Amino acid sequence: MDLLDLRIYPDDVLRGKCEPVEKFTVLEAEILERMFLAMRHYGGIGLAAPQVGILKRMIVADIGEGPVKLVNPEIILAEEKDSMRERCLSLPGVEVGIERSAGIRVQSLNEKGKEVKLNIKGLLARVIQHEVDHLNGKLIVDYLSLSEGIKFYAAEEKKEKGKNAGKNTF
Repeated sequence: MDLLDLRIYPDDVLRGKCEPVEKFTVLEAEILERMFLAMRHYGGIGLAAPQVGILKRMIVADIGEGPVKLVNPEIILAEEKDSMRERCLSLPGVEVGIERSAGIRVQSLNEKGKEVKLNIKGLLARVIQHEVDHLNGKLIVDYLSLSEGIKFYAAEEKKEKGKNAGKNTF
C-alpha cells in the first residue's frame, strides 16, 4: 500500500472545504486506514483528509489510547474551554496557542460506517477539533493574533521569494 503524501502549507488543498461522504464503502475504509498509516509515518497524533489531498470529511487520531477514525464528524456539544499550544503536520515548525473546548460530543460514522456519538475530553477532544478545522479549510495560523499573523505571513512571503530567486519570469 503506497504512503499518502503529506500536503504542506501553502498547498491550496489545505484551504479547501471538504465534501461529506455520501456513502461509506470499502474505498472509504481503505482511505481511513491509509490516512492512519500516513499519520503514524509522519509522527502525528491526528490527520484530516485534506492533509493528504483528499477533500472528504474524514479524520483519524491516536493519542496513545487506540485509533479513532471518523467520517463526517460533527461537533454537537462543546464544554468549558482551555488553552494549549498546538502544532500541525502541514505547518512544520509553527506552534500556536489556541483556546478550544476541553470536552466535546461528536456525531459521526466510524471506520465501519456505523453512526456513533462519542463524548471526548482532554487531548483527544483538542485533536478532533483541530482536525475538524482542517475539514473546513481552517488552519492553526488562523488563530494567530494580528501581530503574530503579520510575522508569519511575512516569513512565508520571504520563503516564497527565496524559492523563486533566479527563476526567469516573463
